[in-house]
Amino acid sequence: MGGIMGGECFPFAMQVARGRWFTVYASMLVMCGAGTTYIYSLYNKNIKLLGYDEDQMSNIAFYKDVGSYLAIFNGLIVEVIPTWLGLFLGAAMNFGGYFMIWLAVTGQIPKPAVWQMYFYIAVAANAPNFSATIAIVKSVQNFPVSRGVVLGLMKGLVGLGVPIITQIYYGIYENDSKGLVLLCALLPTAVSLLFMFTIRNLKNRRQPNELRVFLNFFYLTILLALFLMVITLLENYIKILTPAVHTSSAIAVIVMLFLPLLLVIKEEFSIWEVKKQPPTDQLGTNEKQPQEALIFPGDSSSEQKGMSCFANIFNKPERGEDHTILQAVLSIDMFYIFLVSLCGYGSALTSFDQLRAIGLALQFDDPLVNSIITLASVWSYFGRVYSGFISELLLMKWKLPRSVMMSVILLLHSIGLLVVALDSSYSSYCVGSVIIGFTLGAQVPINLAMISELFGLKYFATLLNCAQTTTPLWVNLLNTQLTNTLYAREAAKELHQRIKNRCSSEHLCFRLSFPILATITLIGALISLQFARKTREFYKSDIYKRFRVERYSRGDTYKRFKGETYVKFGKGVKTTETEMVQSSSDYNGH
Repeated sequence: MGGIMGGECFPFAMQVARGRWFTVYASMLVMCGAGTTYIYSLYNKNIKLLGYDEDQMSNIAFYKDVGSYLAIFNGLIVEVIPTWLGLFLGAAMNFGGYFMIWLAVTGQIPKPAVWQMYFYIAVAANAPNFSATIAIVKSVQNFPVSRGVVLGLMKGLVGLGVPIITQIYYGIYENDSKGLVLLCALLPTAVSLLFMFTIRNLKNRRQPNELRVFLNFFYLTILLALFLMVITLLENYIKILTPAVHTSSAIAVIVMLFLPLLLVIKEEFSIWEVKKQPPTDQLGTNEKQPQEALIFPGDSSSEQKGMSCFANIFNKPERGEDHTILQAVLSIDMFYIFLVSLCGYGSALTSFDQLRAIGLALQFDDPLVNSIITLASVWSYFGRVYSGFISELLLMKWKLPRSVMMSVILLLHSIGLLVVALDSSYSSYCVGSVIIGFTLGAQVPINLAMISELFGLKYFATLLNCAQTTTPLWVNLLNTQLTNTLYAREAAKELHQRIKNRCSSEHLCFRLSFPILATITLIGALISLQFARKTREFYKSDIYKRFRVERYSRGDTYKRFKGETYVKFGKGVKTTETEMVQSSSDYNGH
């Protein structure tokens, strides 16, 4: 293997910084910083100490959720502005919202009026929608044939972002939750600004080792997830960890965040070697080859150029073609996706929110309940990543519609609900919580992958947030209107019992609502199976045909890649899936 001479260090560094894999790495770090909304429970006590009453605190939490889930406007804005500007807006909103909250909780400004705190928390919670939307959309557009894998990896890292930021916070501030607010203001903002011009659309030339590289990214994130799970469990069981342990764990997390960069450098070095090799074969340059227009992700077809995103509402294109926003939202396919989300994701979020209450009702101590919830959160990451990878492999190998796997996930989720509700033992609580966490995460990449495959990538930034916008409605229906109402009704029947028996009776209050949630989930599984039947012919076809390069204009130089595959520089040859077609400028990441 050849090395890099002293004079080649700067060109190689530029190739790495402008390459496609560094763009993936940048997107991964951005997604790690996009989960700050879920850290609210760690610092909300500082907001309450400002003197807000319970109703005001409930409203603050409500506006946090509104800011987090009302992402459709972020998607619409991202559609019409440059990528760098979207990342800048997200960074500015994130810093502004959290910094104002930090100034308030540290007493550096007078106590904000309650409506001002609503505004600060909503802005801070909404900011990650800019960065996360851009990171997901650009990654899918750059790797459209591996979108299930990409979505699973990216969405999984959002969940890991919570323990990542928490560990860094412990390493810097120990247990000062006011410092956590400042860290939320600074860290995601710095990451977005650092990669503001890195995350972008690249010329899409599929590489034969795409899946292998993403699997290597996956292995490195698993290592990080396992470390975070172990250290978090230790923190829950061992009340007092020394500052040295917190500092060491924070350093270890930062080191593991840099490990994927080594993978990026390795892949770019392989490309660098190919570029340095002399041509080994030459075809007749005068020979003209048939040409085909290349359609890149995000490009519009000739019929849709200049078309408004709300045009031709009732003149829908075929599945897989680029839909306008209203064409997609008003389609029967999106209606199915909404129904499955209501039954599946709404039920999963509701049950996940109730895990702590059930654990306490079963008289488990606080550290144990926190450990189980942490375990369920980590398994939510595994669910997101595994569902993305497995659904992609099933689609490639057997042309299996993703909604079939969604049905399996919902069936597994209903089993988890029944395990928690019908058995009050510790083992059942642990197993059921892990199943609920896993299936909660597993639904996300499959839903987003279906949206991108059925409606195209032209308005994916908006459409992926359309499904998310309905989440508060589902949670309100199933959590507030169903679970909490049934809990209050059943608890009222138990008021005559002695206080010492109250905790055990509280668990009985969930025995009615959880089977109802399981039934709703099973209905969602059946709807998903029906959706699979309707889209069966679509998935049997080559759904990624428009993204595969079959012909590349003229030019005739071949080079051998790692002694196995001939790589052609230039144009005019039909490629296969085992060949990597790149021009020298593409290798530089243009």
